[in-house]
Amino acid sequence: MREPLVRASQLRRVFGGSRAEVTALEEATFEVHPGDQVAVVGPSGSGKSTLLHLMAALDRPTSGSIEWPALGPTDRLRPGPIAVAFQGPSLLPPLTVEENIALPLLLLGIPEEAAIDEARGMLGRLDLEPVASKLPEELSGGQSERAGVARALVGTPRLILADEPTGQQDRATGRQVVEVILSRAGEVGAALIVATHDLSVAERLPIRWSMENRRLESGVALRSA
Repeated sequence: MREPLVRASQLRRVFGGSRAEVTALEEATFEVHPGDQVAVVGPSGSGKSTLLHLMAALDRPTSGSIEWPALGPTDRLRPGPIAVAFQGPSLLPPLTVEENIALPLLLLGIPEEAAIDEARGMLGRLDLEPVASKLPEELSGGQSERAGVARALVGTPRLILADEPTGQQDRATGRQVVEVILSRAGEVGAALIVATHDLSVAERLPIRWSMENRRLESGVALRSA
């Protein structure tokens, strides 16, 4: 059996000091394997974003352990093996949409012309060509969200993490975004974790994890028929 991309045991994340302590995640244990496609479902505030941030090594657990056996050390996870589509605004203000999407490729040493070409291709798949030269402050919420998804999908990540990637889309555009994410994950052979409270999105993925009150209730993935 191949090594898991992510392995975590009893992950717990607490913010604040002893007098104002807030628990964001309670003792989550899981593994993510190559090819997995997982929907993490649960209401707002249930710990989904915290879980994804820990998977991406954007945050550190208060207790418990997390490692990336098949991906390597934490300082080499991003950009490259792990790509993240964030829930909130994440584009760099001084860069155009096109430049934001090309940035991960440039950081990986991809020649500028090739990076821009790939960025433009992803812009087209998400209907963002009309705003390619605009700055983030000129975008609508939905456009900004799709641009963040586009940035996560360029290159050849081995694990794609998407946090509420359709939260600011109408139903039709949301379906398009999900189709592009699923298609791109298949093209590059990446595992995919999508945090969502939208069951119509969750139903598109064959594995479901449920979160409630900051706990990962399904300790093992629930595979749909």
